[in-house]
Amino acid sequence: MTDLSPSPATPARHRLLWPVMATMLIIGWSSGFVGIRFANEEASVFLLLFWRTLLSGLILLPFALAFGPGLRLRPVLSQMGFGVMAVFLYLGGFALAIEQRVPTGLVALISDLLPLAIAALSQPVLGERLSRRQWLGTAIAVGGVLIVSFDSLGLGTAPLWAYGLTVGSMLVFALASVLHKGRRSLHMPLHQSLCIHTLTGAALFGLCALAAGDGLRPPMTQEFAIGMAWLVLVATFATYSVYYTSLRLFPVAKVSAAIYLSPPVTMLWAWALFGEPLTPAMFAGLAVTLAGVWLTSRG
Repeated sequence: MTDLSPSPATPARHRLLWPVMATMLIIGWSSGFVGIRFANEEASVFLLLFWRTLLSGLILLPFALAFGPGLRLRPVLSQMGFGVMAVFLYLGGFALAIEQRVPTGLVALISDLLPLAIAALSQPVLGERLSRRQWLGTAIAVGGVLIVSFDSLGLGTAPLWAYGLTVGSMLVFALASVLHKGRRSLHMPLHQSLCIHTLTGAALFGLCALAAGDGLRPPMTQEFAIGMAWLVLVATFATYSVYYTSLRLFPVAKVSAAIYLSPPVTMLWAWALFGEPLTPAMFAGLAVTLAGVWLTSRG
């Protein structure tokens, strides 16, 4: 388990620490779209996720073995459980839902409600009670996400279980987040736990790719290579590291509130790199979301 005990260097001593980490988290979380956009044209979703998690795990493996405490069976099994929840079920659940033709806009909206689920779970699991101001900020941020996502919403024709899968995937990651912060009995450095998480996901995504008849051979194209580099270095290493480190230093609801800004920032990525249009509703939603995140995170 990654050490999530309070740090002696409290955030109060470093007023810029949270703004900097929140900015890194928002940019990293939203940047996953960029890598997927590059790589998804060349490979199926499960093959893409297999190579993303496999490369991430293999890069971290030598460091996990050489630095930090020796890997014992019980902590490794515990981390594998978190890998199943936070990597395989979360990423794979949304991928399968999209494959079953749940509209992408609806999947994105449900995924973006993750902070709301984390806020709701943090009180009974961690005892972190949100104030009225924070609940108001959460409601405002959700409203901003709805404004941003409005144009892309639709119900589609997917089977009913696929819609439930999107909600379940989001709730699984929310539960994994609060458990990850709450369980301090199995401490493990971040590079070791993330290595186990990603290799666990790789094994399961590989089985899914084989079952779907996709094989495991990666496309040997420039677009796929660029997408993988982005997904591994930015969307996995940078984002997960900042996310888990933030959970160690700050209240879980405060950390998760920053994720509300990922939809509008994702749309800015799409505009800058792929020429996708920006609408007045997107800017209005961004302003509303910023106000909600500020209320939730203030103090």
